[in-house]
Amino acid sequence: MSAFSSPVVRPATERDAVALARLAELDSAAPLIGDVLLAEERGVTVAATSLGDGRVIADPFRLTGPARAALRARARALRAVAPAASLRARLQGLFRPPRLVAA
Repeated sequence: MSAFSSPVVRPATERDAVALARLAELDSAAPLIGDVLLAEERGVTVAATSLGDGRVIADPFRLTGPARAALRARARALRAVAPAASLRARLQGLFRPPRLVAA
């Protein structure tokens, strides 16, 4: 990545499965599952992050610091605007009687 380009960050789709598997293999990491964001440089996937557990995989043969930073920023922004349960639902969850289990 040059100093003047920035990675494209977007949600992964089913069409990205091969690229994500290749990236995980390059990084010697388990594939990401669930909702995933990926960073591309000139159409090549160079890094990705799981929105569920925050794990990041990246191509170890490329300079991926800016891509990983962009992924972290986008994931943080998505978490900030994620819909939260209503106050009523949260309070009901706190005061729900314990479930009895038959012995």
